[in-house]
Amino acid sequence: MSQFSGSQFSGSQLSGTAPGGGGENLLFLTDEQLRKGIEAMFFAYRGFTADPDRILETMDYGRAHHRAVHFIHRSPGTTVSNLLGILGVTKQSLNRVLRSLIDDGHVRSEKGRRDGRERHLFLTEKGEAMEKSLSDAQRARMRAAYRAAGPVAVQGFRQVLEAMMDPGLRDYYNRLRDGA
Repeated sequence: MSQFSGSQFSGSQLSGTAPGGGGENLLFLTDEQLRKGIEAMFFAYRGFTADPDRILETMDYGRAHHRAVHFIHRSPGTTVSNLLGILGVTKQSLNRVLRSLIDDGHVRSEKGRRDGRERHLFLTEKGEAMEKSLSDAQRARMRAAYRAAGPVAVQGFRQVLEAMMDPGLRDYYNRLRDGA
């Protein structure tokens, strides 16, 4: 994956290495082309969240609940502090979300063994079922899009997403991706 430094960006010019390691490949994008990409991201996100939103609505939950459940599933035993870092929400906001998930039997919280002030989060059986229904809908949409685009586009899409991440969030992403 190409790493871009600030000196490589100039206006709407993106400089990177061509796939396969062959020479420099300059890609010049107009503001209109970038705008089309931004709009495609907005509409794709609406599609990506539409199916889970319909499921969440029947439970009186929102996207914050979905994100919390997703990351607790991906990293069982994660701490509230770690979840705060991943989600980038206030402690008060996360506490409201977690309280409803705990009260409704989707999440359980355990006191830390080394540090009793820490709270470790786990999905219950009910929470696992909810996570599966939400993720199944998104996986089906993603699988269809990936199949339609092909393997080269899938790799390129992932590279674009990773290049757009803030460095601190990329660290969280890499730990989840690597199973840490």
